[in-house]
Amino acid sequence: MVELSERQVAILSALRRDGTQSVEALARTMAVSGQTMRRDLDTLSQRGLVRRVHGGAALAEGAGALSHQERTHIAAAAKAAIGRLAADAIPNGCSVSLNVGTTTEQVAQALRGHTNLMVLTNNVNIVGILAGTPSKELILAGGYYRQSDGAIVGEAAVDFVSNYKVDVAVIGCSALDEDGAVLDFDPREVSVARAILRNARRKVLVADASKFDRTASARICDIGEIDLFLTDQPPRPRFAAVAQARGTEVRWPGKGA
Repeated sequence: MVELSERQVAILSALRRDGTQSVEALARTMAVSGQTMRRDLDTLSQRGLVRRVHGGAALAEGAGALSHQERTHIAAAAKAAIGRLAADAIPNGCSVSLNVGTTTEQVAQALRGHTNLMVLTNNVNIVGILAGTPSKELILAGGYYRQSDGAIVGEAAVDFVSNYKVDVAVIGCSALDEDGAVLDFDPREVSVARAILRNARRKVLVADASKFDRTASARICDIGEIDLFLTDQPPRPRFAAVAQARGTEVRWPGKGA
């Protein structure tokens, strides 16, 4: 399946947030020509993600929340680059917690070559990624299994995670607000992410730039509660200023430590 561009992800976010939009309005918002916008909408329509209407488009029925398979193809190259950055920041011989998400799954992919790791996760997919790789102890949290994406969520998972203290927590999110809020959709998932953060010595957030174009209502934490934010490009100026003021280090490919 072909990866969605960042602009196409932003189009879906705009339609999810504002409803039916004209081609002209979307083109102005995205700072592209009407012709470019029509091509994007045609691509999204062919993927079954938008419905073309006279002069514009609307979100297709059932596309309000993308499936796990769809999300793996959104900003896939950016997520892989973030995963490599995270792996570079995680030494061999430590304990790591990874939460649910396609970006944390890319972190797991990048950790396959690490040795003497203890990995705690509430993501069944991460166990599958790391299973069979050498010198790793894998611990899967117990709780409610969400079949749509392999997540283990709920209070039982929170209690399970709280029994451990790890060196590094790596969490993903569904949305980032420019005021520094780190957000997600499912409160049950948020509870587990908070427990992962509470029980770690170093806290790492991984999220690509498309998360600034999405909104979600459940707050995981503030960026100031994160030690290191790894992304794929320089963040929005206001967010960057908030992160700097609150003492959070931000890295992206090419920036270095």
